[in-house]
Amino acid sequence: MDKLSAMNIFAKVVAHGGLSEAGRRLGLTRSAVSKAVMELERTLDTRLLDRTTRSIRPTEAGLAYYERCVEILGAVAETEAEVSRLHAEPRGLLRINAPVSFGAAYLAPAVADFMTLYPNVDVQFTVNDRFVDPIEEGFDVTIRIAELADSSLIARKLAFARRALVASPEYLATHGVPGKPEDLVRHRCLVYGHAAAAPKWRLRREGREIAVPVAPRLTSNIGETLRAAALAGQGVAKLPSFLFAEDVAAGRLVTLLPDYPPTELGVYALYAPNRYLAAKTRLLIDHLAERFRGAPEWEQR
Repeated sequence: MDKLSAMNIFAKVVAHGGLSEAGRRLGLTRSAVSKAVMELERTLDTRLLDRTTRSIRPTEAGLAYYERCVEILGAVAETEAEVSRLHAEPRGLLRINAPVSFGAAYLAPAVADFMTLYPNVDVQFTVNDRFVDPIEEGFDVTIRIAELADSSLIARKLAFARRALVASPEYLATHGVPGKPEDLVRHRCLVYGHAAAAPKWRLRREGREIAVPVAPRLTSNIGETLRAAALAGQGVAKLPSFLFAEDVAAGRLVTLLPDYPPTELGVYALYAPNRYLAAKTRLLIDHLAERFRGAPEWEQR
């Protein structure tokens, strides 16, 4: 039996004046209560109770030990209650990380609404387009937009994001409109990611994947940079719908090769696989899932 349980049993014996009554209140047999007290006495090498056939009373050492037990058990109970309240009520600092473009356009308003709903939660909201390790960098929730690979983190899909090839009308007027994926080899391409010797764009056609080599005119790990270059007529970009939807609707960009769409991305909330997820984290993820469920707002442009 662990020390804390034994202390609790001993405190009940002293408080209720007997082994049997302590056992009744704890749901233990009289012999189990007696054994726990004797184990404590052996560990402490001190007699804690004076036992007679008619009564049980704490010794001087037992009374002093009882008073300390009451203090310690009270502190433990208070700590457990405080932790339970933190788990049940959203409060404290919530650290969130997200990609720059999506974070600014769509996540920031959702987080602001969340803060209105839960005024006891403070938020540290960081955006960047580099790969983030949420555990090492201390984020409670990381939003990742990707074809998600295996991970030690828990991932909840919040929404989807179509991707498409887009270019400006001005670029297409000068360089022509590609009619099939192979035509892309003759076009200037604006590529997401880091420099690669021979990047390829993966497109789909009737469930079949096609990998098309492209020649980068620009490579960047920031989606807004590629969008700006596409708007400026610098080439063809493969962008997620939350970046291009407004531009296509306004005629600033044109969707290309609609029969060969790129693979779709998922919008995921990643968090550490803790058994007891803090209320603030759980409620934020639920809030985002509800906000983006169905056809998300960037698909309604």
